[in-house]
Amino acid sequence: MVNPLRIYIAGTHSTGKTTLAKRIEMELRAHGVVVARTGGFAKRAAELGFPKMTRHTADSTAWIINATANAALEAERTADVVIVDRTPFDALAYYLAAVQHRGERPDPEALSRLTTLAQLASPRRHVFLGTQLDPALPLAEHPGKDPDWTDAAFRTAVDEQLHRSLAAYAIPYIPVPSNWHAGAVDLALSAITASLETAA
Repeated sequence: MVNPLRIYIAGTHSTGKTTLAKRIEMELRAHGVVVARTGGFAKRAAELGFPKMTRHTADSTAWIINATANAALEAERTADVVIVDRTPFDALAYYLAAVQHRGERPDPEALSRLTTLAQLASPRRHVFLGTQLDPALPLAEHPGKDPDWTDAAFRTAVDEQLHRSLAAYAIPYIPVPSNWHAGAVDLALSAITASLETAA
């Protein structure tokens, strides 16, 4: 395909992003669309020794943003649609929430560089879904996860920083509350189908 479409799925941890990604991927494949899905870069960053969760730094954030962007570009070589599970703006939100958690202020120069990277990594032709945290829902158990995974205040801060950043940088996105995942899948599929038909 000349101009592949990207589907970005953003949100704090355990808000259904990967489930959404899998459902959209399954539906698209059933309609004969060639789909690729990227993700897992926070884990890869940790394996390389970068700090994570409440310990995120500007460098770890930049690595994740660049890795996400590079993987999406690579996937576009062979796919009609690329699903990006965790977006560059997720990495930015985790960084800002981590700085807030530590009682620090982000370095202005580093923040400017990171926001520019996140914006450059988000092309115009996309569908962007942003899951919304429902604090009333129990957190899914994930044995072996970082202890920060269950920190409710940090998880909430990531959610707030994400949606604040998307609004501040005028990123058009579809908010996805916890009780509307099926509707979000249908809406995303309609937008993707219309875009693919226009490009055909």
